[in-house]
Amino acid sequence: MPSAKTPVPAVPSSESGAQQPTGAAEGKRTPPARRTTLRDVALALGVSVATVSNAYNRPDQLSPDLRERVFEQAAALGYTGPDPLARSLRRGRTQVIGVLYDAPLAYAFADPAASLFLGGVAHALQDVGLSLLLLSGRSEAAPAGDAARSASVDGFISYATAHGSPLLDAALTRNLPTVLVDHPLQSGQAGAAPVPETDYPIIGINDTDGARLAAEHLLALGHTSIGVLGLPLRADGRAGLVTPERERRATNTHILARLQGYRAAVRGSSSSSLPTYEVADNTPEGGQNAAHALLTASPDITALLCMSDVLAQGALAAAAALGLSVPEDLSLIGFDDIPSSAALNLTTVGQPTAQKGEQAGRALLALLAGQTPPNVLLPTTLVVRGSTGSKGGSSE
Repeated sequence: MPSAKTPVPAVPSSESGAQQPTGAAEGKRTPPARRTTLRDVALALGVSVATVSNAYNRPDQLSPDLRERVFEQAAALGYTGPDPLARSLRRGRTQVIGVLYDAPLAYAFADPAASLFLGGVAHALQDVGLSLLLLSGRSEAAPAGDAARSASVDGFISYATAHGSPLLDAALTRNLPTVLVDHPLQSGQAGAAPVPETDYPIIGINDTDGARLAAEHLLALGHTSIGVLGLPLRADGRAGLVTPERERRATNTHILARLQGYRAAVRGSSSSSLPTYEVADNTPEGGQNAAHALLTASPDITALLCMSDVLAQGALAAAAALGLSVPEDLSLIGFDDIPSSAALNLTTVGQPTAQKGEQAGRALLALLAGQTPPNVLLPTTLVVRGSTGSKGGSSE
């Protein structure tokens, strides 16, 4: 009689019906593939590890041909180069410069003057292999100073930040090389410098003198009823007529310097009242709304001093909406001389904004090299075009 066969136990199956590998059933995992290293690239090429390292870190030590061979072999092996964070820790440098910007981040790309400035900074840094990191102090996602506190940078360029700005204050606590741009100098500017002049190099213009040029031009044309479209005196989003108390509490000291320059020019003249309407943001819409409000409230105004060409462009739109001809009924003068102002035939106060950025970049490079760069005060010029004319007449 044949013996009974021993039953074979069933093999459990997965939901998909596929048999699980033995290792998986026992909880084992396939080890990850080993990461390719500098040594692997060196062995494949038959060169030293130092040679491969130099290809990435000290390219001047290798011929272009050898460096290219290293990169080709690295690509073939899937090696992507040294870890950037580890490399920056070893060097003590990140090769990145932070630009402190108190306006919303997107505005840096919409404001022609800011774009010119950043282009100038980039021009100074690009030839030495440094990069820019734009740090905004106006984000709803984080406290104002966080961007400066956490940024991995070698130094800061502070662009027109207000006195007491949390962004600037946070940056200064880092004790990194820092250049201040558009902060009043202790000589030749109205207002006090936010930090001692000897502590940080300052790059800028004499805002007071530039504004005085603009006001004197209108006075020479016979204007006695003049208004001002002002940039924000504080970074609080307020728009409206500037009161003496508001002026006393100003934190944007370079803006205050312009207002005081206008006042210095008209002091003693019949136009000494100088009503000023402050905008919340430097936009054409802000300029149009401010000009409309000021001209409606004071219809006797025959000329407007605009603290930026962007505001002046808005004022042109407001004048057209009110049926006023420029310059026959209303003279307009801006500030900055951005590229579009020539096409609009706008009289303005010109400043070398791109050169200002380049000077700031070079000053920071000097600090990184252990040098002490001087303060730089760049000139302003009156650029007379067709938007200003004699009171009740045409342009001259």
